[in-house]
Amino acid sequence: MYIYERENWTAFRWESNKIALLLDEVARDQGKLYGRLSGLGFDSQLRAVAENLTRDIIFSSEIEGIRLNPDEVRSSIARRLGIDQAKTITSTRYVDGVVAVMVDAMEHYDQPLTKEKLCAWQSAFFPTGFSGGVQIEVGQYRTHEEHIVSGYLGRERVHYIAPSPACVEHEMEQFIEWFNSDKNISPILCSAIAHLWFVSIHPFEDGNGRLSRILGDIFLARGDQSRYRFYNVSAEINRDKKHYYEILERTQHGNGDITEWITWYLNRLLNAIHEANAVVNTVLNKSFFWLHAASIPMTERQTKTLNIFLDGYEAKITSKNWANLNNCSTDTANRDIQDLVTKGVLREDLPGAKRPSYSIIFAGNVNDITLLLTDVNIVEQDGLFYITGNYQDLPIKERILKLDAERYLKGDLPLKHLIDKYLTFILNTNRSS
Repeated sequence: MYIYERENWTAFRWESNKIALLLDEVARDQGKLYGRLSGLGFDSQLRAVAENLTRDIIFSSEIEGIRLNPDEVRSSIARRLGIDQAKTITSTRYVDGVVAVMVDAMEHYDQPLTKEKLCAWQSAFFPTGFSGGVQIEVGQYRTHEEHIVSGYLGRERVHYIAPSPACVEHEMEQFIEWFNSDKNISPILCSAIAHLWFVSIHPFEDGNGRLSRILGDIFLARGDQSRYRFYNVSAEINRDKKHYYEILERTQHGNGDITEWITWYLNRLLNAIHEANAVVNTVLNKSFFWLHAASIPMTERQTKTLNIFLDGYEAKITSKNWANLNNCSTDTANRDIQDLVTKGVLREDLPGAKRPSYSIIFAGNVNDITLLLTDVNIVEQDGLFYITGNYQDLPIKERILKLDAERYLKGDLPLKHLIDKYLTFILNTNRSS
């Protein structure tokens, strides 16, 4: 028996005592994120939004088995938002369509949802009218049965059968009415409910998963009262895709108690906020770096390459990598690097190393931060790495790149270089407050 076969199936219920603390934690971390964002100027905020949208589109598509070119997505978003980019490439019609949907949803989060809008969004996902080489119904609710199956031909397993096409119009009318109504529950809970409800109706032949995640994001935007999206749940769903489908299937076969679904969704949302903090830290540190280095003369090539690493490019700064990024000789790359070392922009990680690598100097004196930190550690959780500790009795937990964590643990990267790279914003924020 599927959930929609039960009487009054959309009267979802959950055990409030099991999600209360988690809901409070999400709300608290949302507040911390937006407090940190207040330290960014408008241009930096817009770039953080663009990076979030890029990740959202890439991972939301990947959940459906569609791999997109990140540079195409990034360029299309930059054009939509009016952001100047050093590297721009032509994007496909498909990518431009997906980006248009995401930007429309982001900028008009406070407008009512309509059938026409949903059909237009779904059409944009399939500009040719085909999905995976198969012609599909586009821009309209489906007119045939929809079975969610897996496995090989002849050995398929049916996970879910969506409501009959004859019921879709009525079910969607109820959903849209609820979506647009005033509600006395948290927008965070509404986000989880909207995702589950919409994907359970499965109103379109294809594109339902992506639309359900967009609708969930709209409720988060309404709760934040902001058209700027700095975090998204798609990347975290993609990271935990196996459990996503398992919990969704159990809930769709359940009795209307969606506690397990909400708990899982809130945990993904927490991870998404932590990921957003990592992006914001990157933007903040980049901003502080250029304030510190504004008067230092650099060539166009040096500036461009530094920006690549400042944006989170996961590689060591070496003459070889520098040369590859610029299509120049290693001798030229080495001259660039040594010039920046002399000017106090870069420092050697391990002086005298056979194959030297370098770190960007973010703070004028990293000891100012290091002296105020205690119990500093590098920890791994769910495949992600964090630098943890205490700063003036306040706990710190900041995401760091896997490469940096591995290099530190191998003794290839000094701790003070990690602190400078990931925690400079703490010192600079305190100085400016």
